[in-house]
Amino acid sequence: MRRLVAPVAVLTGALVLAGCGSGDSPADSQGGSKAELSVSGAYMPQPVSDSMAAGFLTVTNKGGTKDELTSVTSDVGEVTAHETVDSSMQEATDLAVPAHGQLVFESGGNHLMFEKLRRKPQQGEKVTVKLHFTESGTVTVEMPVKSATYNPKTGH
Repeated sequence: MRRLVAPVAVLTGALVLAGCGSGDSPADSQGGSKAELSVSGAYMPQPVSDSMAAGFLTVTNKGGTKDELTSVTSDVGEVTAHETVDSSMQEATDLAVPAHGQLVFESGGNHLMFEKLRRKPQQGEKVTVKLHFTESGTVTVEMPVKSATYNPKTGH
């Protein structure tokens, strides 16, 4: 019986290591085969208008596959994603979140535009925003309402 224990242990160890993979597949070399999204730095400056507001945040993708933001919804009104192209703002139908990269919404660049507000969010409140992605589905974010002049340390 002792003679079987050592070979079985070696064989089992070899099978376990083989199952771990060498990291040579395209998905492994990219750090995973699917998008892994997280959201940080979300905030809305307190709106000065009764009908419009802006929102800012960063979507980080630690996965090996890109994803796309296709729409945004909120309980406070209609939301669209806007991008700045050649210093002019335009609505975006979708925005890429690159593999191992970020999609940044910041003042003067990409941003969320809230229109037809059902109520005017006040500083200290939180606004619920749902980000809809092609691969990752829906990500819900609680966006705090900051002062109208809030300027985060991250620059967005």
